[in-house]
Amino acid sequence: MPVDTNSPVADPVDERRRPTRRSEKRDKSPQRSDTRRRAAPDASPDKTDASPEDGGAPQDKRSLSGSIKRHPVTAGTVLLVVLLVAAGAVAWWLNARNYEWTDDAFIDARTVTVGAEIAGRITEVAVTDNQPVEAGAVLLRIDDSDYQASLKQAEASVAAAQAEITNVAAQTEAQNAKIDAAQKQVAQAQAALEFAKSEDRRNRELLARGTATEQQAQQAASTLRQDQAALDTATANAEAAKSQLAVLQAQGKSADAKLRQARASEDQARTTLTRTTIVAPVAGRATNITVAKGTYAQPGQVLMMFVPKDVWVKANFKETQLDLMRPGQPVDIAIDAYPEKTFHGRVDSVQAGSGTAFSLLPAENATGNFVKVVQRVPVKIVFDQPPDAYLGPGMSVVPTVKVR
Repeated sequence: MPVDTNSPVADPVDERRRPTRRSEKRDKSPQRSDTRRRAAPDASPDKTDASPEDGGAPQDKRSLSGSIKRHPVTAGTVLLVVLLVAAGAVAWWLNARNYEWTDDAFIDARTVTVGAEIAGRITEVAVTDNQPVEAGAVLLRIDDSDYQASLKQAEASVAAAQAEITNVAAQTEAQNAKIDAAQKQVAQAQAALEFAKSEDRRNRELLARGTATEQQAQQAASTLRQDQAALDTATANAEAAKSQLAVLQAQGKSADAKLRQARASEDQARTTLTRTTIVAPVAGRATNITVAKGTYAQPGQVLMMFVPKDVWVKANFKETQLDLMRPGQPVDIAIDAYPEKTFHGRVDSVQAGSGTAFSLLPAENATGNFVKVVQRVPVKIVFDQPPDAYLGPGMSVVPTVKVR
């Protein structure tokens, strides 16, 4: 029995099973075209970017302008950050150009080698490694018994020389007295001779006139000869006394020379005795002790090293950094061992030549293999105040010199 589809009681047809009509297809097709039209504006920027000639650049500007308008706070923040970074870079450059720094710098000092000047057995080592000491503090002692004996012997030699000088002086004084007596005898003999001459002459005259006897004349002549002999003897004695005085004077000079020699030996013995005690030359630290009690030391043997408190910075700046560097300029000193501290100093001097010029084997550039290399020049930097921390030679330093 046929079913009337127009009847309200007819069964509904399943839409999934119902064939699609052409009119319905036409109704659905515009939906796909709408989708393509909606996608077209999204794809148009790509095409615009790919072809700037189609007017894409103005559209980018409009897009950027639109982004700025949509996010004004973000854009302002970015601009502010850029300006701050630029200002910071300019400020850093303006400040950095006033300074020169290098990390090729070290603590330096004139390290003292403590050695033995005499031979002997060490009886005491009064310090330990790295112990701080003041100037004049005892470091080592060497057995001084032999040197005490040498000093006593030298003192005895001085005493003997002084005694000899005293003896010669006494003999010289006595000899001067003998010379005075001899000269008086010469004077007496001279007077007696003159009287004998006058008596002899008078007796000869009287004998010629017949008023004197021959015996009287002979007696006067004999007296004259005796007085002449006495004068000659007195003169000889006086000359002998003078000669003896000259001998004593020579002995006195020899005794003086012996005394000076004895005193020099005494001074040498006393100096040698003082060398048995080795003291610190300046304030600093004793380090690298190589001997112990009982060690036999030889002259010239190194016993320890001594680092004075007086230290400075040796900074090897590039030669291109020295244009504005002058003595007296302030320096900030950073020491690797004390990262939390900043020390202050000043430029003391700039070495008159590069470091290679004073090396053991200076570079020889008179060849065809020359390659120009920026040289480094040592600059001495001293501390404004003695450092309150321990600083030793070789410690790494970064000095910053204010050159403007």
